[in-house]
Amino acid sequence: MASTGKPIVISTGIASEVEIEEAVQACRNQGNDQITLLKCTSAYPAPLEDANLHTMADMRSRYNAPTGLSDHTLGRTVAVAAVAMGAVMIEKHFILDRSLGGVDSAFSMEPSEFKEMVDEIRRTEAALGEIDYSITPKKEKSRQFARSLYAVAPIEIGEPFTRENIRSIRPGFGLAPKHLPTLLNQTAKCAYRMGDPISDAELK
Repeated sequence: MASTGKPIVISTGIASEVEIEEAVQACRNQGNDQITLLKCTSAYPAPLEDANLHTMADMRSRYNAPTGLSDHTLGRTVAVAAVAMGAVMIEKHFILDRSLGGVDSAFSMEPSEFKEMVDEIRRTEAALGEIDYSITPKKEKSRQFARSLYAVAPIEIGEPFTRENIRSIRPGFGLAPKHLPTLLNQTAKCAYRMGDPISDAELK
């Protein structure tokens, strides 16, 4: 299979750690690194507490390959959790109507259930988003609800800052509260009316 050069999905099921390593290496020996490993609990249905999704995450780093889940648990909880943990593929048993019977019917998803799982997975992916520490316009607007330092009494130039004349309150248009200890050890460089935000000029 590896020699075809096609992407390969390996469901680990009852394989041991050594056997998984051998399977991955067999593919790479053929120059095929398009491998996706699926964490699989070979029980039908599989108890939720046996899903052990941390193994999926470990396989991703251990074998340096994308990982997913071959899921035999009932419902969609484990599949959605797997996506939140980085799964790139979900395999789930599917049946048009459970009343058709069959050995897999009891733990297979009907179309409406499958759609609900997919929808929840897509919402989960949207919530995961990306790593982003930037101050977006929306976040910048919300920063006004943060606390900052304000004059709560008139302060003249040269007057000492005290806990009686400056305070950490909302909105966030003044100096950050972390600067309070510094200010309490110095005198004002600017004049303030009650309600004025403390200027960053005090730190220069």
